Amino acid sequence: MLTLLAAALLTLADPAGDARGDGGYILPTRPAVGADALDLRRFQAGPQGSGMRFRVSLGRIENPWNAPSGFSANVTDVFVGGPVGGQRTLDNLRLSAAGGGWTYHLRVTGFGSTLERVSENGEGPASLTALPAPTVRVEGTDLVIDAAIPPGDYAYWVTSSVYSPLTPDGVLRPGATPGPTVLQAGRADAPVPVDVLLPSGDPAPFTGGTLPAVGETRDTRPLILAAVGGVGLLLVSLATLQLWRRT
Repeated sequence: MLTLLAAALLTLADPAGDARGDGGYILPTRPAVGADALDLRRFQAGPQGSGMRFRVSLGRIENPWNAPSGFSANVTDVFVGGPVGGQRTLDNLRLSAAGGGWTYHLRVTGFGSTLERVSENGEGPASLTALPAPTVRVEGTDLVIDAAIPPGDYAYWVTSSVYSPLTPDGVLRPGATPGPTVLQAGRADAPVPVDVLLPSGDPAPFTGGTLPAVGETRDTRPLILAAVGGVGLLLVSLATLQLWRRT
């Protein structure tokens, strides 16, 4: 029963043409990166075998750094968690999670992808454990990602940032100083992504630094336990009735 409840397919749309942060980000021109190649358009999540499959749709696929994968304009970060527990800081993206916390962090670039799980021991700081690297392929303007995350209904925080091979983690962070290789923003501490998954298109995450979760943003565990308990009670009642009739 729990498996059936965890097998839902989630599809969310994101507004087109909003891959400029708060609206004032200026993209680098060397190499030139088109805004469409950074623009999240749709996110889909669902079970695939013993893991999860994610489909991230972009406005266009570009490969300014000539990656063998066929794409290298953006970095896609997918944080996976639930409405309770988990981590609230979205890695080093200068954003905090609202509506829950993440347990898994998936990062996709044209030169390789990673998956990490956070472990909390309740006494010290959380630690990250590397999991098998996800597989990624391009279908049209979609990135299709298979990851070793147990099937289930989750909360998600999805972001798109500018890729750069000149930074340790491959993410180009914004700065206030203009230049051809710079992602320019109004302030030096601006959020790193140029687009975030938010169906409403609200720019508040870029001004307030907090990104709301999408997907399963309510704790459904009490409802599931109540449903399982109700089924169990019904079975016991039916068995008791059958026994009473026989005697």
